[in-house]
Amino acid sequence: MFTYEERIKAVNLLIQYDLSYATVIRELEYPSRRALRNWYYEYLQNGDLSKEYVKKPKFSEEEKEIAVRYYLEHGKNISKTVKKLGYPSRPVLDKWILEIASDKKKHCNAGGSNIRYTREQKEEAVISLYSRTKPAREVADDHGVTRVSLYKWKEELLKGERVNSMSKSKSDAHKKDNTMDNERKDSQEVKEELLLQIEKLKKEVNRFKMERDIYEKAAEIIKKDQGINIQILTNNEKAIIINALRDNYQLKELLEVMNMAKSSYCYQVIAINNDKYDNLRKKVKDIFEDSKRRYGYRRVHSVIKSLGIKVSEKIIRKIMKEENLAVPYIKRKKFNSYKGEISLAAENIIARDFHADKPNVKWLTDITEFHIPAGKIYLSPIIDCFDGLPVSWTIGTSPNAELVNTMLDKAIQGLSENEKPIIHSDRGCHYRWVGWLDRVDKAQLKRSMSKKGCSPDNAACEGFFGRLKNEMFYGHSWANVTVAQFIEELDDYIKWYSEKRIKLSLGGMSPINYRRSLGLAL
Repeated sequence: MFTYEERIKAVNLLIQYDLSYATVIRELEYPSRRALRNWYYEYLQNGDLSKEYVKKPKFSEEEKEIAVRYYLEHGKNISKTVKKLGYPSRPVLDKWILEIASDKKKHCNAGGSNIRYTREQKEEAVISLYSRTKPAREVADDHGVTRVSLYKWKEELLKGERVNSMSKSKSDAHKKDNTMDNERKDSQEVKEELLLQIEKLKKEVNRFKMERDIYEKAAEIIKKDQGINIQILTNNEKAIIINALRDNYQLKELLEVMNMAKSSYCYQVIAINNDKYDNLRKKVKDIFEDSKRRYGYRRVHSVIKSLGIKVSEKIIRKIMKEENLAVPYIKRKKFNSYKGEISLAAENIIARDFHADKPNVKWLTDITEFHIPAGKIYLSPIIDCFDGLPVSWTIGTSPNAELVNTMLDKAIQGLSENEKPIIHSDRGCHYRWVGWLDRVDKAQLKRSMSKKGCSPDNAACEGFFGRLKNEMFYGHSWANVTVAQFIEELDDYIKWYSEKRIKLSLGGMSPINYRRSLGLAL
């Protein structure tokens, strides 16, 4: 049983580590993968976890009543009832009888239970105890005895003690001595046989555990599904998995399970240690981390190329796959600001032609929403079709007129006297209010609007929102982030996007650097 703090800590780590169950379990050393998944689904559904963890009872009230009724109607025999129904253990059934029908319970003599167990039954119970596939309490319940009896049987069988007491009559002394000698021999044989069986079981359990760990490592390190046949893995992949498990298992055992010759393993180890892309691998990691894990292999290749290193995109993609350097991608529902036809809509002048030969010819704008535990935040930018530069933007906690009007005022201030761009938007109410229309007319801008509910008509702006959310918002935990902190981080991202984030369509330069290369910006 885990406390609320332990469960919520595990869920928060799972979100922080991009739903990597293996990473969370390895760091916390708990819980099982199934339990963690159940906690996560409960958190998604309710927004939190229950303060108290209530374990579901193993048996229902109906099953209890059926068992007690059978006991009362069939001779009040606990052993017979358990054997017939297949549940529960005898101590548990005895407890149910005391709870439901204590006055009708058949009580045993003071001498104790009249049930006797054969040597074979005791041996089977002791072997189950030593296999360690279940806790001692569950083994005892399965065999209908207490843990004290179970351990007593173990001592009797392994130390050569007799199960049945011998007669102490003086007239049978000679017979007693012979019987004791025979029983000692039998007990020694039983002990040796049990030890052999226990050793065999330990080896089998160890092998099963090893195979399970191999499948988990295949899924974790080389991203192979756990249902894959490990025999079809390449020698390089096998060597990587073996190296990851060398501290836990013997090399001989791992090679046997992986069906790999030792010579092949040694060759692969040398090849791995002598990685010809070692220096390149470090540069790829540094570039990926510098971009705050936002660059895919194409942008990483572009940066590598700008450093004067000649290498194909295929090699960069391979390295990033091996190092598990992946940009998270999650698709979410778009914010909708449409409030009906409150004024006459403008003509769609852009008509999905988002190409511009120079800055400040075609502008695109829209509003997008960010929902974090602390509240909702709204972003309103203007995107220049020339190079995708955010010309201006405003961030607030309400999608009101002030948000879009302030953004438009900032953008208009940066125009020269002869620049009169087309400003394209969707049919949201913000772009049909009087304040917006007055500003557009005063600056002599040309209005353009998408068709109703047709996001492809504003695809370039939607693309900016998609990149922004995938690189900065999705896959991150915002549980302890305030609205002010989020606004600051969002503003920093847009500045980074404008000044540093490279675009392949701009020759591997950021929008600002591209304008500087053309002499259009300082």
